[in-house]
Amino acid sequence: MEQQDIRLPKYLKILAILLLIIAIVFIMIIGRNLLIPLLLAGYISALLTPISDWLESKKFPRTLSSIIALLTGLISILGILTFIGLQVASFTRDLDNVGDKLNTYLEDIDGYISDKFSIETGLKNGIDNESIIELLETNSGSVADVIFSTLGSLTSFLLLTVFIFFFLLFRSHLTQFVAMIFHRHDPENVKAEIRELKKVVQKYIIGVFKVMAILAVVNTAVLFGLGIKHAVFFGVFAGILNIIPFLGPFLGAILPTIFAFLTKDSLWYPFGVVISFQIIQIIESNFLTPKIVGSNVNLNAFITFLGLMVGSAIWGIAGMIVIIPTLALLREIFTLDESTKAFALLFGEEERDKDKKKT
Repeated sequence: MEQQDIRLPKYLKILAILLLIIAIVFIMIIGRNLLIPLLLAGYISALLTPISDWLESKKFPRTLSSIIALLTGLISILGILTFIGLQVASFTRDLDNVGDKLNTYLEDIDGYISDKFSIETGLKNGIDNESIIELLETNSGSVADVIFSTLGSLTSFLLLTVFIFFFLLFRSHLTQFVAMIFHRHDPENVKAEIRELKKVVQKYIIGVFKVMAILAVVNTAVLFGLGIKHAVFFGVFAGILNIIPFLGPFLGAILPTIFAFLTKDSLWYPFGVVISFQIIQIIESNFLTPKIVGSNVNLNAFITFLGLMVGSAIWGIAGMIVIIPTLALLREIFTLDESTKAFALLFGEEERDKDKKKT
């Protein structure tokens, strides 16, 4: 007996999609302590998979290769965190006279307004130095706080570690599971598509890290050239924040600009920081990212911005970090079936779609 396809009215389909979106958002909110480490572990394990594959090609057992790859990743993460912690500690020890400098500027501003407009602003009273130092210390530790608070919100760092290990250990098993779900398709084709999706994630993450490293070096060199103290800290800070599209470069330029304003005798220094970082950002967005990250994401600006807002609202900083590779992965998945290619078109860049039409 042949099965008949059930055709639902359009309004019921729309209602079903809306209910599905609501259910997904609800699950994301309720299960954030499990889903965030699960997603991060998936991306990190995809990044470490080549190490494990190489070790297995040298006749290492799967368990041992997974442990070595995991330890390599953990040592790298801990090394980055240690470096950031040392830079933050060095920076916070050099904030003694920033309050006096700010109060001098406030007095000048108050005198100018009083002379020109005969208005008493009260700025000449200044700001308490301890409050200024506390504010700068809080903001200067934000990059470390982002990482540590993100890891701390993942139920535990151990949970993330366990997930990474199991993803590495059972990656072939999970691939076979997905192939069995799509049993109507050729299993080898399904496995090939899964391998391609892994490559998309790997290339995107590696590309992002390359851009971050280049920006950290360039930012540091520029700040050194301008004579800004703690150039390494500010350069690395701005490079790491570049992982957040749109907002990251802006946030990364704020702290060195304020520090230059408070520690230098001329306004040309903070102005130079702003101009330099703007030029670097133009080069990054128009040359570095397109050439290095390339076509591994292909998300249009609207979907990227909307994804960042949704990720931030639901999962905070961690959501802003994982949302872009997740959307890129979804876009690739949507291209696999005719029924979902419309969503891939919605997620994709307009120029790429026009090129397809021409061909």
